[in-house]
Amino acid sequence: MKNSIIIVDYGAGNLKSIKNAFEYLGYKPFITNNPKDILLGDSIVFPGQGSSPKAMSALLRLDIADALKTVIQNGTPFLGICLGLQTLMSRSEEGDTACLDIIPGVTRLLPNSVKVPHMGWNKVDLSDSHPAFKDIPPASYFYFVHSYYADPQDQQTIIGTTNYGLSFCSVLATGNILATQFHPEKSGPLGLTIYDNFMKGIG
Repeated sequence: MKNSIIIVDYGAGNLKSIKNAFEYLGYKPFITNNPKDILLGDSIVFPGQGSSPKAMSALLRLDIADALKTVIQNGTPFLGICLGLQTLMSRSEEGDTACLDIIPGVTRLLPNSVKVPHMGWNKVDLSDSHPAFKDIPPASYFYFVHSYYADPQDQQTIIGTTNYGLSFCSVLATGNILATQFHPEKSGPLGLTIYDNFMKGIG
């Protein structure tokens, strides 16, 4: 699967919409749950929706967890989406679940002062530049569907925040990792721009 975009299938992602988005942009993504394919990918897209306990159970059962850790350690460009961001943390409050522990931190439940899940369009305030956000206007709106949010220990990894009951991490970036709490594939032209910029940054 060399020179490929690998979309990781562990039973907890909006795979078809993400695949369609990349294909619309002229790329050729490949959906797989085979860790060997993941290890050979030139870029990894790690989507997710649902619960952390079920996701982590699937990642471990399919031997995908170790493959993800390996490709990230090896410097493979990595894009996490929604649960694909949350499971990068050390653990999740959802079921007190041990996660991938790639980024030290905790995935926490949104406060009960707001309606959960957080669903719909909301603003992302970027605090730092990133190639994937080239030509994205400041304070743009993206589409969210989630009840939990990632809370990394190293606040320097947070390059985008969103307010919903509190200010939470909606974009994380460090090294070869980029991850968003929102769904680019559900966020119209701006979401497609992020996907396109992510791929152009690799080439």
